[in-house]
Amino acid sequence: MTPDAGQPLHDLAAASRRALAEGGALAQADERHVERAVQLRMAEAVAEAIESRGALVAEAGTGVGKTFAYLVPTLLSGARALVSTATKSLQDQLFLRDIPRLRDALQLPVGIALLKGRASYLCLHRLKQARQSATLPDRWAVRTLAKVEQWSQGTRSGDLAEMDGLDERSSVIPLVTSTRDNCLGSECPDFRACHVVKARREAMAADVVVINHHLFFADLALRDSGVAELLPSVEVAVFDEAHQLPEAGVQFLGTTLSTAQALDFSRDLLGLGLQLARGLAKWQELSAAVEKAARELRLAAAGPLRELRGTLKLRWDERAKREDFLAALAELGRAADAAGEALDGVAELSPDLVKLAERAGTLATLAGRFADEAATGRVRWIDVSPHQARLVESPLDIREALAEQMGGARKAWIFTSATLGEDDALAWFTEQAGLDSPGAARTLRVGSPFDYAQHARLYIPAGMPKPNEAAHPAAVATLASRFARMLGGRTFVLTTTLRALQAIADHLRAEFEAAGDTIRVLQQGEMPKRQLMQRFLAEPRSVLVGSQSFWEGIDVPGDALQCVLIDKLPFPPPNDPLVEARVKRLEAQGRNAFADYFIAEAAVSLKQGAGRLIRSETDRGLLVVCDPRMAGMNYGKRLREALPPMTRVGNEAEATAWLEELAREREGASASF
Repeated sequence: MTPDAGQPLHDLAAASRRALAEGGALAQADERHVERAVQLRMAEAVAEAIESRGALVAEAGTGVGKTFAYLVPTLLSGARALVSTATKSLQDQLFLRDIPRLRDALQLPVGIALLKGRASYLCLHRLKQARQSATLPDRWAVRTLAKVEQWSQGTRSGDLAEMDGLDERSSVIPLVTSTRDNCLGSECPDFRACHVVKARREAMAADVVVINHHLFFADLALRDSGVAELLPSVEVAVFDEAHQLPEAGVQFLGTTLSTAQALDFSRDLLGLGLQLARGLAKWQELSAAVEKAARELRLAAAGPLRELRGTLKLRWDERAKREDFLAALAELGRAADAAGEALDGVAELSPDLVKLAERAGTLATLAGRFADEAATGRVRWIDVSPHQARLVESPLDIREALAEQMGGARKAWIFTSATLGEDDALAWFTEQAGLDSPGAARTLRVGSPFDYAQHARLYIPAGMPKPNEAAHPAAVATLASRFARMLGGRTFVLTTTLRALQAIADHLRAEFEAAGDTIRVLQQGEMPKRQLMQRFLAEPRSVLVGSQSFWEGIDVPGDALQCVLIDKLPFPPPNDPLVEARVKRLEAQGRNAFADYFIAEAAVSLKQGAGRLIRSETDRGLLVVCDPRMAGMNYGKRLREALPPMTRVGNEAEATAWLEELAREREGASASF
């Protein structure tokens, strides 16, 4: 242990400063580490929150080094800690790289563990069942299952992320992982070797546990992931990428009935019924009835929408009063009840059949719940995608759930992100999280150390068609093609809708083909996100067109990305059921929903999208917002001020001159090597 480790908490801020300062432990371990005043400021605030067991909401701009700013005081405190991130990839980065690196630099004997949801771990019992089943959908699934079996012989953690080349959308994954519904618990013949149980056991023994937001809220709702046992023993809870916390909470604190859930049950009913109780019930008929009801429900939920790309969120009232929808819901309830009766009669034969009977009861209960009115203070909607329909009943925010957790055993709560609001009170986040009352949390904003005024330009094209006009996507694509030609690719186009994404990508391809350009258009959906990014980095002469999932969490430092175009201001869709419910609540409080909700949401999303451009001290680039409202409407000033302090250019000639300068610099740098 270093002298600073485990010291009294009132010395924690000083110890954190020493570790992060020039000549400190981190600089000694890594010559690339530099002292940053903004990082020291945030680390001190985190240390004070840990010392007082208080709450801190900290917005840290790109380049602050917020990960080390919260990890250093957390590790030096010696306190037991939970660190939650937005995605599994960020979890892996913290667990595999950041925390071990700091642990070594600080010379601390800290035990760390990684905890993911059930669906991330191989279930040995389900793997055996899949091997014996004849219901694999195609030869690709057979081949993938063989690869999983081979990998299963050597894995220690059972984390499917270890497997190279396993597509997260593979139809095999649900067959070889467990859910809360089908897990046998201690009744499972493979319980002693269970990877999920092992991961939870390691988490309970560790000093620092890394989870993700989905797991945190799923556990609050279901008590199923091990977090419920872990949280009372934790003294520090850190939520990185906290801007995703409200939506993650709403998603997992709700009640859901999905047709995929029903189809999974139908498949297991047939496979296990024939395997464990053949001839004791009409398993094929019972399974077919559930499957038919699930497919009818999906069709009734979609209504006339046949060709779907991505997921569409529908108002509950658009479908729930239709006879075919109510009939399909009732039929699913009846089919689940019938399956449950048959399973009750044979349940004593196997724990698997007991679990199946419970799943049948859950399906029937959910079908009945969604046939009734929604609970007070909750909103319902239907998510429809090409393969399933999800009926959702959800709270409007995470205030109550978070208040309940924070009202328990006293601990430090740290919420941090590059974007948590547009004012010093960080009201966008604190209001949704219930941290807006006096004294509920300290707020801190530390700006980016990057020189945006020198290194970045903002261009809002005049004369661009309005975003709702048919000519708008083509105009965005034409402008993007001109700028991409100057840079030899190196361009992102971020869209607010999948429809715009398709239209802009198509127009871009046509532009490049007509001019004989060799610039490639990479489009979201053509391949998995990670593969798309690898292709973009490997082929600089390309333009990547992406929608929502590319607005954040994408890190392209250097000159591989020098221009980002945003098609239009990212206002929440006004006809979204959750948005409508939030608007009604604000109006009932006498507030202005447009100012307090729509503009605030757009400002945060805009900051996220713009954040893709400048990722290091030396990055230079151009941000283009192709929406005339950004310049012409009175709220445009508020949105411009939410962005990093880029120098604004007044016309395309100035924007072009800037891009030509960037291209010359790049060519000069490459010529010098």
